Amino acid sequence: MKKGGPDGPLLSVGRSLVEESSGERERVRSVPDSAQQFRLAQRGQGSLSLRPMPVFLHDTMSREKRPLLPKPGRETYGMYCCGPTVYGPAHIGNFRTFAVQDVLRRTLEVAGLKVKHVRNITDVDDKTIRGAQAAGQTLGDFTKKWTDKFHADCKALGLLPPHVEPSAVEHIPQQVAMIKALVDRGHAYVAKDGSVYFKVCTCADYGKLNHIDFSKLETQSENSAGEANDADEYERESASDFALWKSRKPEDGANFWPSPWGEGRPGWHIECSAMSLAHLGATFDLHGGGIDLCFPHHENEIAQSECATGVKGFAAHWFHSAHLMVEGEKMSKSKGNLYTLDELVAKGFAPMEVRYTLISGHYRGSLNFTMKGVEDSRSALAKLERGADRLLAAAGFTRAEFAAPVAQEVQTSWGRFAKAWEVLQDDLNIPGCLGQVFTVLAEKDEPSAEQARQDVSGLAKILFALGLELFAAKAEVAVPAEIAALGARRWAAKQSKDFAAADQLRKDLAALGWTMLDRKDGYDLKKS
Repeated sequence: MKKGGPDGPLLSVGRSLVEESSGERERVRSVPDSAQQFRLAQRGQGSLSLRPMPVFLHDTMSREKRPLLPKPGRETYGMYCCGPTVYGPAHIGNFRTFAVQDVLRRTLEVAGLKVKHVRNITDVDDKTIRGAQAAGQTLGDFTKKWTDKFHADCKALGLLPPHVEPSAVEHIPQQVAMIKALVDRGHAYVAKDGSVYFKVCTCADYGKLNHIDFSKLETQSENSAGEANDADEYERESASDFALWKSRKPEDGANFWPSPWGEGRPGWHIECSAMSLAHLGATFDLHGGGIDLCFPHHENEIAQSECATGVKGFAAHWFHSAHLMVEGEKMSKSKGNLYTLDELVAKGFAPMEVRYTLISGHYRGSLNFTMKGVEDSRSALAKLERGADRLLAAAGFTRAEFAAPVAQEVQTSWGRFAKAWEVLQDDLNIPGCLGQVFTVLAEKDEPSAEQARQDVSGLAKILFALGLELFAAKAEVAVPAEIAALGARRWAAKQSKDFAAADQLRKDLAALGWTMLDRKDGYDLKKS
């Protein structure tokens, strides 16, 4: 097979692009394997063995459950997840996807796999440019603010940082090189204005991820208005040639870069293809994202990546999480239900309670996020803490030992939580896993010390895999008289069903840096 020919692999693309960006433009997070971070002091347990425990997951492309294993000859499991577009705070719909991906990564590491997690930052597209100009800031300053906010929210929600976090702006040379490869191979063409478009009709298996019959698909190079399609998002019924490079326009301001076709900026779809190639290679193990990205974004990624490199099998496994509903309704700005983490904290909820809620439903089913559901999550976490305390006492352990990072091996002792682990391994069945956990904790017979030690080991691993942190320190803060008075007024308004006044008083408390946590029999005031 000829290298560099129209049908041969262009494996040098990845190498050359990395070389071109040797100025350390990528953001690489150097973190220890997180499987080494969950550990429990195991007294008198002897040696621990590393025994791979396979995880099975539904694959969007094959529509089958398949085992998650590294590609032959590779020791590391490469996992690429589409990250946030940083033009504002991420909302709970975004974080449902990121939280589920976090559970998958943790589960794979508990199962004994060495994972390389890559999650990008989209810091140049139509939305980020419009936002920067509206704020009167440079694109870099504007996106850094929201990237920092995203990182803070991730930390609060217990999301492990990715091992590599590349940004689109820092990988523009790689994107230009990939686009050039597509033009040279006849899979892309240059328009009169210097924009470059992917020619969908040259990709014979376009649509394979979404099971679109290409033979029945009417593709087009122009829309009904006779204009080229340079939109980043569109419906599957209107598959058309899509923009790889957008020529410079007045509304882009100072946000443009040089290319062989003139000044401009990359289209959204090419960004992930270039970054995954640079950090995971032409083929890798798993690609994840929300179901809304399945078409056209992921379909386009497959087409342009495989056509640029000449290598089939861009990603071996496709992992998509379903939509989030809020109080039974679709999320939208007009409905005012695009809740951010800050807004939920202002309502009195802890980030760990939000995380529990976001992962509590099966990832393949739509999750209805409700305030009552977050209150239920608070109760569930409290129940987990009571159950863990009971096991710790029986085992002779302390709370500090429950979270102590004292070992580096993946432990094989699961105690009575072995069934919970088996359920989690089967298509990441989080609600089923939690059900098994609560079943064990509800057993009334006191376990022996040895049984309790095994149970504590198993529970610690399950909670690590789910990313649920128990026994978070709760510092006591004196409540000022003014705040106490506002809290009493709000409780009285709520009891008299004056919900408008109660809501306003909650906002007044939040503005002063306090949150009010309602109980059935009263309330608590907490410093935000």
